[in-house]
Amino acid sequence: MTVDNALRAIAGLFVLLSLALGAQASPLFVSTNFLWFTAFVGANLLQSGFSGTCPMRWLLRKSGLKQASTA
Repeated sequence: MTVDNALRAIAGLFVLLSLALGAQASPLFVSTNFLWFTAFVGANLLQSGFSGTCPMRWLLRKSGLKQASTA
């Protein structure tokens, strides 16, 4: 798995999990405050798209995942 694939998977997991925990219609509902985490992930993805920097990408590289080869 590459850094980019792991980053997309983690972002998707965080969004789905926080929606499941924050949406009142969900059987996993805990608190609507989990929706703030959804907003945080979305804002981080947006700033990453403009700036090209992402703290999670740095953590994934440090954990040993490799960058995708550019061919």
